[in-house]
Amino acid sequence: MKKVAIYAQSYTISAEKEIKTLIKALEKHNIAIFIERDFYNLLTEHDILTKKYPIFAHFEDLSDSFDMLFTVGGDGTILRAVTYVRNLNIPILGINSGRLGFLATVQKKEIKEAVDLLVNGNYSLQERTLLQVKTTPDTNAFSELNFALNEVTIARRNTTSMIGIKTYLNEEYLTNYWADGLIIATPTGSTGYSLSCNGPVILPNSTSLIITPIAPHNLNARPIVIPENTTIQLEISAREKDFLISLDSRITTVPQATKVFIEKAPFTIKTIQLENQSYLKTLRKKLLWGEDIRNQSSS
Repeated sequence: MKKVAIYAQSYTISAEKEIKTLIKALEKHNIAIFIERDFYNLLTEHDILTKKYPIFAHFEDLSDSFDMLFTVGGDGTILRAVTYVRNLNIPILGINSGRLGFLATVQKKEIKEAVDLLVNGNYSLQERTLLQVKTTPDTNAFSELNFALNEVTIARRNTTSMIGIKTYLNEEYLTNYWADGLIIATPTGSTGYSLSCNGPVILPNSTSLIITPIAPHNLNARPIVIPENTTIQLEISAREKDFLISLDSRITTVPQATKVFIEKAPFTIKTIQLENQSYLKTLRKKLLWGEDIRNQSSS
């Protein structure tokens, strides 16, 4: 490992100690460090850095010459970092200074150990499916950032009324969901918004997608798991003239007559799993599975 990038939210310094620990651990191994511009400016304003570092501000500032990208924050920070990495195949490792953290799996006290494991090659890569959105007519709503790692969500706008979402799978009609909205989630996103709407948990390496209605009025509507190579077409009807589409945390307003097409993106995101980690261990810890005094003897 010779060259890495660091990304974190630029609106607050909430992990000063973690940033210093990470930089010190990387420099111990003579690793070149690049820091995202806005975050770098924030660190500089607060006199946290002891010297100058090269910066990056856009996808075009990075390349496949980077060995990996570190994020400092929560899962939302990783979702934003994906817009920088895109199809460059730069593996991402998240340091969790947030709360739950299914993606950001390195805890604050584990930073030094994590860097040592990375330098020694004691890790594996997980490829994670993304979704890609296209619209007809082409509204250019998301420009080149028309992809999502967690989920694509269709939602009502400025109304308490439900919306109707006619759903087609590979051009075959499935149903018309009457609901507050509809979530199309990847396996990575199965532990996000979809889970809070009673969607299933799917392992990251699964080749499936999830369709989860949000507060459906037709009570027999349930989440459905479909193959990842399925093309999904959505047609929305509502009292309002437009509706919302969100790709992870990026939201835009779209005219009601717009048809939405969702399919697997042509590239994946690679996340790092250290040798002392596993997804099942993360599930047990984050979702408190088995956290019952009667089960403690078997944990």
